[in-house]
Amino acid sequence: MTGATFETTWLSLPELVEATGEPLSRIRRLLDERQLIGSRREGSLKVPAAFLVEGEPLGSLRGTVIVLHDRGFTDDEAIDWLLAPEDSIGIPPLEALRAGRKSEVRRVAQSLG
Repeated sequence: MTGATFETTWLSLPELVEATGEPLSRIRRLLDERQLIGSRREGSLKVPAAFLVEGEPLGSLRGTVIVLHDRGFTDDEAIDWLLAPEDSIGIPPLEALRAGRKSEVRRVAQSLG
């Protein structure tokens, strides 16, 4: 049984500044440190709003992104995987991360590639 793709809005850097209350320099640092990842598919860099929880980067995102990068994923591929339904989890990995299922998501991520 496969669920639906995780629906999210996409935030530009100025929108991230507004959503987090952090200065642009801090947003860039969060991106550099992989606490957030974004995509340039539609021009300027945008980050899925679902990567934020109460104005902060989702805590379990960074380690999961690092696992995906270690498996050879680009940022775009990592975002796609996080938002798409994953049969072995039953829901999109991002939804599982937001529900506190970090270990399960990372175990699946480590088996990819």
